[in-house]
Amino acid sequence: MSNSETAIKASIFSIIGNASLARIKFIAGYFGNSYALIADAIESSADVFSSFFVFLGLKYSSKPADENHPYGHGKAEALITFLVVSFLVISAIVIAKESINNIITPHSQPAPFTLLVLGGIILFKEISFQYVMRKSVETNSSSLKADAWHHRSDAITSLMAFIGISISLVMGPGWEAADDVAALLASGLILYNAYKILRPALGEIMDEQLYEDEVEEIRKISLNVSGVIATEKCNVRKSGMYYFVDLHMIVDGNISVVEGHEISHHLKDEIKEKMPQVQDVLVHIEPTFVSVRKYFRDHQIEDKRVEE
Repeated sequence: MSNSETAIKASIFSIIGNASLARIKFIAGYFGNSYALIADAIESSADVFSSFFVFLGLKYSSKPADENHPYGHGKAEALITFLVVSFLVISAIVIAKESINNIITPHSQPAPFTLLVLGGIILFKEISFQYVMRKSVETNSSSLKADAWHHRSDAITSLMAFIGISISLVMGPGWEAADDVAALLASGLILYNAYKILRPALGEIMDEQLYEDEVEEIRKISLNVSGVIATEKCNVRKSGMYYFVDLHMIVDGNISVVEGHEISHHLKDEIKEKMPQVQDVLVHIEPTFVSVRKYFRDHQIEDKRVEE
C-alpha cells in the first residue's frame, strides 16, 4: 500500500470515529446536564469537517506532477493543515465562550453516568491518536499529523471534563460549575495544540530549513558514492509526504563532463534508493583540483566515508 493510500485510509477512520463520538457526546451531555461534555461534542463535530478536508487534501496532494505543477501537488497538504488549525481555533473559542456563560449562570450538577461515557471516549480517542500519529510518521504527512493531534486534543478535552464532573459530584452543591471550568481550561489546551500543528506546516509552505536529520543522512550517503569527494550546500524542502533536495557535490576537477554527469546520476539514484521519501534530487557539480585528503583538511571536514 502506498503512502497516500495509507494516509487516506487513516483519514477515513478519523471521519467515522469523530462522527460517531460527536453524537454520543452530545446525547450524553444533554441528558446528563454536562456542558463540558456538550463542549466536547462541539469539538468532535468540528473534527468531522476537518478530517473530511484532510481526506480531500490527501486525495489532491497525491496527484502526480503535471505540466503546470512540475513539483507535484504536495503543498496542498500544508494548506489543508491551515484549515484544520482554523477549525481547532474556532472550536476553542466557542467552547470558551459557552463555558464562561455557564460558569456565571447557575445550573444543576451533571449526572454520574457521564463519567462512564467520558472514560470510554478518552480511551478511544487516545487509541485513535496513537493510530493516526503512527500513520502520519509512516507516510510523512503533515495534515495527517494535524488530524492525529485533533484526536489528542479531543482526549484532553474529555479528560478535563472527566476531572471537572468528578469534582462537581464529589464536592456537591456549590461546585456545579466545575465541569464548565474544566471545559474552559481545555479550550486553552486546544489553542496550544493548534499552534504546535501550525508551526511545521508554516515552515513547509515557506520552504524553511527544518530537516537537519535528512541533510545529515544525505551527506552520509553522498560520501559513499564513488567519485564524490565531499558535499557543500544541501537544501531540503518538503512538499506533501515527500522531500525535494538541492545538493552541491565536490568532484575531481580533472575528470570529464561525462564522468561528472555519471557520478551525479549515480548519487541521485543512491539517495532516492536509500531514502524513499525523497522525490527528486537536483545535483550541482563543484570541481576541485586538490587531493581528497587535502580538500578535507583545508575545509576542516571530518572524513565520514565508510570503507567497503
